[in-house]
Amino acid sequence: MKISCGTDIVSIERIKKAIERHGDKFLNTVYTEDEIKYCLEHEASKYEHFAARFAAKEAAFKATTKIFDNEKNVDWKNIEVLKNEDGRPDIYFKNIESKRIESIDISLSHSDEFAVATVVVLYK
Repeated sequence: MKISCGTDIVSIERIKKAIERHGDKFLNTVYTEDEIKYCLEHEASKYEHFAARFAAKEAAFKATTKIFDNEKNVDWKNIEVLKNEDGRPDIYFKNIESKRIESIDISLSHSDEFAVATVVVLYK
């Protein structure tokens, strides 16, 4: 068994400006419908949630680039970050798969200025 890790940090203000500047075009390029719905349900902290998911997608890409056969097949919407039934964030890969991945875990956090994500993958 091997372990791979990816971490990313992003400015919440950067994501807010991208959303304000590009609106639905940015949202629909980066996020899935379910992610957009989840973030918009948290009106007071929606930019923190969008930023955390952005960081999570970057961290997941970093953690899986050597696992997937063709990393060019991985784009923003192939990686989905949603809460599971326990209320914890989980990563789901859409339209791509790797039989090599045994387990994947994610941790998200944000402050007033930054969102950070770490993804750890166990693979064979």
